[in-house]
Parts: sequence; structure tokens; C-alpha cells
Amino acid sequence: MADRLTQLQDAVNSLADQFCNAIGVLQQCGPPASFNNIQTAINKDQPANPTEEYAQLFAALIARTAKDIDVLIDSLPSEESTAALQAASLYKLEEENHEAATCLEDVVYRGDMLLEKIQSALADIAQSQLKTRSGTHNQSLPDS
Repeated sequence: MADRLTQLQDAVNSLADQFCNAIGVLQQCGPPASFNNIQTAINKDQPANPTEEYAQLFAALIARTAKDIDVLIDSLPSEESTAALQAASLYKLEEENHEAATCLEDVVYRGDMLLEKIQSALADIAQSQLKTRSGTHNQSLPDS
């Protein structure tokens, strides 16, 4: 995954693309405007296009991208973040990581102990089933 600055640059590029596309579509589909009562014959006969739908679509895309850019900017480290603060934060994260590792080791140990008990119980069950089956086979054999 890309870092935050790359994500921010991609979002800004996407926003620029959306603005360009919106302007292009509006130019293509927009109704003609008269300049001092001069109208061109080319634009008179064009059918009406759904410019309102395009406007809503591009407005939604641009608004969503702008919101994504705001979120990315807010997630960047502030200027107040010094090397000492970052080091303290990393130290705290390392401590939390060690605590989680200790907890995980304990859970794995308890899981191994439980697995041994289950395997022992299964072995006992298998042995008693074998004894039961061999006992019934010995009884059913005729004595000579």
C-alpha cells in the first residue's frame, strides 16, 4: 500500500481529472448562450441532454474526493510532532507489543496444555475401545 503522501497526491490528481471531465461534459452538453442576440445555427438544433444528471454526478464525485483529501491531510503528522514525541510514541507502541506478545505466548501455552489433555483423553478412549473389542472377541471364541 502506498504511503499517505502518495495517496494524497493520487487523490489530488483524481480531483483534477474530475474537474477537467466535468468542464468537458458541461461544455459538450451545456445549452448555448447568446452573445448580444447572436446565435449560432450549429447550437440551435442540438437536442436537450441530461445536464442536470451530469452536474449531480460530478458534484458527488468531486465532493467525495475532496472529503478523501481532507481525511488524508488530517492523518498526516502535524508540525508539532517532534522526533522526541515520535520516539516516545514508538516506545509506547513497543511496550504494548511486548505485552501483547506475552499474552499471546500465555494463550499458546495454555492451548498446548489443553491439546495434550485432549490427545491423552482420546488415547485413553481408543485404548478402552480396543480392550472392549478384544474382550468381546475372546469371549465369543469357543473353548477347545
